[in-house]
Amino acid sequence: MANSGQKVVLITGCSSGIGLRIAVTLAKDEKKRYHVIATMRDLKKKDKLVEAAGDAYGKTLILLPLDVCSDESVKQCINNIKDRHIDILINNAGVGLLGPVESISIEEMKRVFETNFFGVVRMIKEVMPDMKKRRSGHILVMSSVMGLQGVVFNDVYTASKFAMEGFCESMAVQLMKFNIRLSMIEPGPVHTEFETKMMEDVAKMEYPGVDAETVRYFKDVYLPSSIDIFEAMGQTPDDIAKCTKKVIESNSPRFRNLTNSLYTPIVALKYADETGGLSVNTFYNLLFNFGPLMHITMSILKCLTCSCLRRRTVSPN
Repeated sequence: MANSGQKVVLITGCSSGIGLRIAVTLAKDEKKRYHVIATMRDLKKKDKLVEAAGDAYGKTLILLPLDVCSDESVKQCINNIKDRHIDILINNAGVGLLGPVESISIEEMKRVFETNFFGVVRMIKEVMPDMKKRRSGHILVMSSVMGLQGVVFNDVYTASKFAMEGFCESMAVQLMKFNIRLSMIEPGPVHTEFETKMMEDVAKMEYPGVDAETVRYFKDVYLPSSIDIFEAMGQTPDDIAKCTKKVIESNSPRFRNLTNSLYTPIVALKYADETGGLSVNTFYNLLFNFGPLMHITMSILKCLTCSCLRRRTVSPN
């Protein structure tokens, strides 16, 4: 139960990665300003979180089961919170999907949207009425730069993030009327166990129904380029947690929060040309015409961006 003056924070998807680090960062706040309710679909996966939370577990951090893909689970979770009172909702639960679109079934695509889009919608719908009554609250959504700029071979994942960005941009206007803030957290590449495993898995997969040229470009061009980008520009879950805490504690939190300033020029390409040609042609040339040059560029960037510089790029400042 939250102490007087503590803000109640509900976070989805806390079994690992970004969600785990956000939960631990807030629970270990030196001023003990937060009562963190960390949720995950399967509480059997709680060990990493409990270990990372240390003494905070059971004090400023508690666990509840929550499956964002289930209406019943969402409602039950919120009902188990005293007075259904949530000051800050952090929608972090998400899934990825990578590969040539011809090889991805419609059912797989629906599963991505069920978590990444409808999961967020379920959570907002459940907590929003109570926040409106109190005329206070802050909703944060873990989006991605892929919600702003499409990335080849990430078609479905990108689409789910685009959908979420559009939904939240529309909701933010209505919520302001009730003194409720809505903020998007938009990381670029982030080093997590999930990302590493996904890269390893897709490199080994066969892609029936996909032409040989596309498979070759995916495995021999896109995947190596992605690894270069992650190594040169990637942030850690702790970086994203620090950024999220900054947004929560801001007197005037921004709607959009890119966490990695190294990625800003890439996103800016899209908005520099209303026809869309600049970004599409640039990414095409980088991937298919200048692959070796891109590899060299990323290697140089990796050398230049030491850990000290990367820490300074955690936005918002």
